[in-house]
Amino acid sequence: MTAPPDPGPPFDDTCAAPWWLPGGHAQTIIPARLMPAPRVHYRRERWDTPDGDFIDLDWSTHACVTDTPLVVLFHGLEGSSASHYARGLTAALAARQWEGVVVHFRGCSGSLNLAPRFYHSGDGDEIDWVLRRLYQTHCAATRRPLYVVGISLGGNALLRFLGERREDAAFVTAAASVSAPLDLTAGGIALSRGFNMLYTRMFLQTLKTKALAKLKQYPGLFDADAMLKSRDLYAFDNIVTAPLHGYRDTDDYWHRASGKLVLDAITVPTLVLNARNDPFLPAAALPRSADVSPAVTLSQPAHGGHVGFFARHAGWRGHLPPLGQSNWLPLRALRFFDACATPSIATARTTDTETAHG
Repeated sequence: MTAPPDPGPPFDDTCAAPWWLPGGHAQTIIPARLMPAPRVHYRRERWDTPDGDFIDLDWSTHACVTDTPLVVLFHGLEGSSASHYARGLTAALAARQWEGVVVHFRGCSGSLNLAPRFYHSGDGDEIDWVLRRLYQTHCAATRRPLYVVGISLGGNALLRFLGERREDAAFVTAAASVSAPLDLTAGGIALSRGFNMLYTRMFLQTLKTKALAKLKQYPGLFDADAMLKSRDLYAFDNIVTAPLHGYRDTDDYWHRASGKLVLDAITVPTLVLNARNDPFLPAAALPRSADVSPAVTLSQPAHGGHVGFFARHAGWRGHLPPLGQSNWLPLRALRFFDACATPSIATARTTDTETAHG
């Protein structure tokens, strides 16, 4: 296997936001909506699922060095390979000549899926079969590392997989969860209040469209009128997400699917990155060091918003860096993976300076 790249100068894990980007909302919205992401190209592959459905995977098309790591990304709620964080990570992988693939949850690739289901925050079983197939087809023979990044909902589902499978997840070399809604109840309450309703309305707009299309496939699958009247994620999940995926109701779903519950069972080296000003999850709901296993590194910088993490960089003095966005987030994940591949560095992974709680 090719040696990991030179990690370069020391990495600043504080994610110090520029002065003109104050607060969690600005640090969430501006990087996602108002700054251009890198231009990347993908090759699409469609897989049939064990239950007669399909998923779409978008592979990076940049040149890759033989036997370098494969990095898998699971996107967030209503995200895709076009999301700013997916393009940012893919561009960072291109710079290293590492291979990357974005796995689309069902119905998120631009094509409505076939089964009477969608995707959800606790979908560890889906993560499991996808990663095992990727490992067998792309990593097992050459023993190249398999690194996994989960963003928001995808990060929570990734943590559920890691915590539920424990040692059986050891074929994954290392993982990183970014802005995962670790406590779904606390996050759901936060998203139902005040300015946060802006995000809720945005999510519901696309979720309701998909739900109506699903009803055309499966008439009577759920109550269309009640679904259309839902004004927050609690109501939508109660009508659609929870019953379609084996949960009694929203309360049952939000409790049983929360990633925070399984952090103490994870055995794969895992970075859990959450900004303390993330509007999607109150800082009080974040895990402390006593809540996690020795394999888990908590990183909880004061700034970053929800999957924003736009940081100042030495040399550009707070002005826009190249491509109009910071590369702090992909660098943070890749530096963690470097540490896990380098024994002399990996021993320090549970002493992250941003972790310190409890």
